[in-house]
Amino acid sequence: MSKVTIKSIVQQFDLEVISGWDQLDRRRVTVADLYRPGLELAGFFTFHPVERLQLLGKTELSFIEGLTKAERQERFDRLCHPEIPCFILTRNYDVPSELVQAAQEKKVPILRTEMATTRFASKLTNYLEKLLAPTTTMHGVLVDIYGIGVLITGSSGIGKSETALELVKRGHRLVADDAVEITQTEEGSLVGHAPDLIRYLLEIRGLGIINVMTLFGAGAVRDKKRISLTIHLEAWQEKRQYDRLGLDEEKVRIIDTELPKLIVPVRPGRNLAVIIEVAAMNFRLKRLGYHAAQQFVQKLGEVIDEGDEID
Repeated sequence: MSKVTIKSIVQQFDLEVISGWDQLDRRRVTVADLYRPGLELAGFFTFHPVERLQLLGKTELSFIEGLTKAERQERFDRLCHPEIPCFILTRNYDVPSELVQAAQEKKVPILRTEMATTRFASKLTNYLEKLLAPTTTMHGVLVDIYGIGVLITGSSGIGKSETALELVKRGHRLVADDAVEITQTEEGSLVGHAPDLIRYLLEIRGLGIINVMTLFGAGAVRDKKRISLTIHLEAWQEKRQYDRLGLDEEKVRIIDTELPKLIVPVRPGRNLAVIIEVAAMNFRLKRLGYHAAQQFVQKLGEVIDEGDEID
């Protein structure tokens, strides 16, 4: 599970530390959701999500000012659960003394920012979602073809890197070779990029490692790309029945997202770069509403119906 330390959040947003300096490295955030504990300050603690960052803004602090000192003490004592990552106050509001006392007893850090609550919550949520997003690494090549992120997979030595080199020569852009780090930035969206060590590098057997950006220019590479299509290369199998119409659409699951998958057999004489290029263009046409195989089958059915009527 990905985790973010409170210290990294303090450094990222230049937050003021009111208390809990010794806990900044120890406490970690595991979820990107934030929580504004208005109901808890009113006395309802049944569903208090203690794993989230607790955000206190104008509404919460204005409400707590209207309570008696005894009520404030009781609410903050219950609110300061030991598992809470930290409290963050916005707009540089004064920190209630009862909160400081309760937080110090439970060793929960208290932070403060001058930003407005809504703006800070948006920035912090985006930051946490980026760092806490599910991530995996796959063996393959990621290429941007006509704006379509195509992930090329296959066994070692099948020709993935050579195909990527040909695609780059045809004007497309390399994202990653050999190892593709994939992050699920949101539901149904996968973004791939190369590890820092091998960024812009391409390994060609018999030639070695080449730097695509140095050889072909900055326009031949890009840092990251959303993955829309996967193409699996495999050695031609005589007994296997390959899809010849394009009606059967396979899917592959990466993390929690399903992507269309095409299986392209490899044999001498087949230009894989052209095939993959056309596959990307055809995929884009399908997204625009034109499906050549379905229209062919529809027209074929109409011809057959007309022939039956004549008979």
